[in-house]
Amino acid sequence: MQHTEQIDWGRIPKHVAIIMDGNGRWAKQRGHERSYGHQAGAETVHVITEEAARMGIKYLTLYTFSTENWNRPSDEVAALMTLLLDNIEEETFMKNNIRFCVIGDNAKLPDDVQERLRSCIEHTSGNTGMTLVLALSYSSRWEITEAVREIAREVQAGKLDPMQIDSAEVTRHLATRFMPDPDLLIRTGGEIRLSNYLLWQCAYSELYFCDTYWPDFNAEELRKAILDFQKRERRFGRTSEQISY
Repeated sequence: MQHTEQIDWGRIPKHVAIIMDGNGRWAKQRGHERSYGHQAGAETVHVITEEAARMGIKYLTLYTFSTENWNRPSDEVAALMTLLLDNIEEETFMKNNIRFCVIGDNAKLPDDVQERLRSCIEHTSGNTGMTLVLALSYSSRWEITEAVREIAREVQAGKLDPMQIDSAEVTRHLATRFMPDPDLLIRTGGEIRLSNYLLWQCAYSELYFCDTYWPDFNAEELRKAILDFQKRERRFGRTSEQISY
């Protein structure tokens, strides 16, 4: 509870994005198959989602399955899809007033997964607490490419003047246009890279990397990351003197 006592509850980041890494290595250390780690990681998702909502975080975006993950062994992909299907719990979302959303190239997902996602999105759409966003079959390069295509079509149709295209216009065509950019990006598992995740959106995000594997990343670890975030000075290109006024 030590980190809870130190947190400034008036400065909780509005949007936290997480790269949930280390499931496979966590399982291997314990002599199990990777699927065992993914199951443990799914349980961590529930813990962190409820803790984030309790802390007052408004948006929590989880890198659940990347476009590159389709290249994994077919049996592992199938197991991940089944795990996803089994762990979308509308009752938990309703109990905690959580709105559920998804970003990514979801047309590639199995039909039963797509239907489950649509149902959960619809049933939680009226919730007013935290928004939980799963990045599924997602990559930042895919997202930016799709945005460029949409903008090009609008220009071609005469609906948009090329001279009007600025960063705000690009942002309006991204899959994440319904939420603010992440204040804090957390990556577990010891790797120090963004792995094609929210590259545009994280231009000014604070980055937090830890060695803890995702299945071991508990509520106290989240509070530790939030506390680290609160110790940083966010200048957005300005000087310390400018932001002190």
